[in-house]
Amino acid sequence: MHLIPARMINEVTYCPRLFALEHLDGEWADSADTVRGRTVHRRVDHGARGQLPEPDDQPDEAPSIARSVQLGDEGLGMIAKIDLVESTDGFVVPVDYKKGRVPKVAEGAYLPERVQIAAQALLLRAHGYDVPHGVLYFAGSRRRVTVELTDELLDATRAAVAQARAILDSQQLPPPLVDSPKCYGCSLVGICLPDETNQLRQGSGTVRPLAPAQEQGLPLYVLTRGAKVSLRGGEIVVKARDEEVSRVRLSETSRVVISGAASVTTPLMAKLAELGIPLALHSWGHRLVGQMLPAGGHNVLGRIAQHRASADPAASLALARAFVTGKIANQRVVLRRNGQGVEEVVAHLAVYAEDAAKATDVNQLLGIEGVAARAYFQALPKAFKATGLAFDFTGRNRRPPKDPVNAMLSFAYACLTRECTNVLHGVGLDPWVGFLHRPRPGKPALALDLMEEFRAVLADSVVLTAINNGVMTPAHFQQHSLGTAMTDAGRRGFVKAFERRLSHEATHPLFGTRMSYRRILEVQARLIAKAVRGDIPAYPPYRVR
Repeated sequence: MHLIPARMINEVTYCPRLFALEHLDGEWADSADTVRGRTVHRRVDHGARGQLPEPDDQPDEAPSIARSVQLGDEGLGMIAKIDLVESTDGFVVPVDYKKGRVPKVAEGAYLPERVQIAAQALLLRAHGYDVPHGVLYFAGSRRRVTVELTDELLDATRAAVAQARAILDSQQLPPPLVDSPKCYGCSLVGICLPDETNQLRQGSGTVRPLAPAQEQGLPLYVLTRGAKVSLRGGEIVVKARDEEVSRVRLSETSRVVISGAASVTTPLMAKLAELGIPLALHSWGHRLVGQMLPAGGHNVLGRIAQHRASADPAASLALARAFVTGKIANQRVVLRRNGQGVEEVVAHLAVYAEDAAKATDVNQLLGIEGVAARAYFQALPKAFKATGLAFDFTGRNRRPPKDPVNAMLSFAYACLTRECTNVLHGVGLDPWVGFLHRPRPGKPALALDLMEEFRAVLADSVVLTAINNGVMTPAHFQQHSLGTAMTDAGRRGFVKAFERRLSHEATHPLFGTRMSYRRILEVQARLIAKAVRGDIPAYPPYRVR
């Protein structure tokens, strides 16, 4: 029988969905509160110390203390690691440490905290101890609060155990809380997306700006030929020709991107994996060669649902239509905002988007997408302000790109593929199993699906801005017999432009909250996961207003 930890009883009482996300899906995200909580528990978690007396021992004259006492009972279906147990006069009292201050409520503590200490008391009683009450110690106030073990509290504790077991057995996420103040400060709010999920379920409702607009940390790009990237203390050190080029803190790094012939030490790779920081490798020709992604076992049920949906023609087609309609709609917006004399193409793209939404199979959908792409790229040069042969663009070509515009587009798409693969892996989905793009060796199909609706917004727009603002000039390219490549300076300039775009904050058209495009990518990836699991009725593509 699987025993439910007492801390999980606290969580299911506080929010059943939080409990399910952590213990059904294996999701976790740190916040300032969770970090402070670990700090408070450092002393009591430092191994078991002291001896808990046997239940029938004679009372001690002086009180004794035992720390980190672990008890379990199959009859109760619970297990707990009790921070501290005080024994005196034949009684034992469990003490649980809390990081915050004593709340201003009549009972002296909120119900989830009282349920947790009641669970510990029930376990001690099950082992034959006489437990008159429990104690909560609030580190923020340096005060103890006595918790009376009333019948009502003990019944609530047993009911919470039953609810936790029912959620684990059902393998279903409970619905999110509705407009609850508990969501403020919750470390998993950016994973749960309570207001966003409720809005998509109900078709209405407001969305509070609960999740951070920007992710923590910045990407580290290593573009120096022959560089060596290593770990020193808590920092990443980049050297070239035995001279230090840069040094950044691991705690301030969100990802590491290597271009060309640079070496990365094994200790650094191990530390990046431990901290969940992805490492990507690009060739000098901008192609994404591979990635080292942290090992993750979360959201297994989401991956199972994803594979089932991919094998279901109807479910797969519904998602594929969303990706294509979002892509064409965003291509239309980019042309309308930047192009001159493109009204006819813009009108045609609106029709193509409507046709894509009605497509009856994936092959028909791919045909519509191809026609729309040709019309879009034929009109794209009308959005360029720079003139001259250097930025002549007559259509899409690649492997290798034959002109500067295509060189930038290829690099931008490679970077976007990397970002989409990272974010899908981060939310627990399989980047290699898609819906529009069918599985093929070496192709992250779902990453390619997700990036469709963002190609115009995050890749093409960067190319347009780089050309129109003079960030990229003809001097940033080298012409070869086989094609065109960026110079080192050109690559650095384009990477900065791409990262600025990902960090740019925009208003999400569905939810009305502002967040960076990198965060929007994550939100859309989580919406895919919610759609395949049935948490929301359908996947809504990202469409620029």
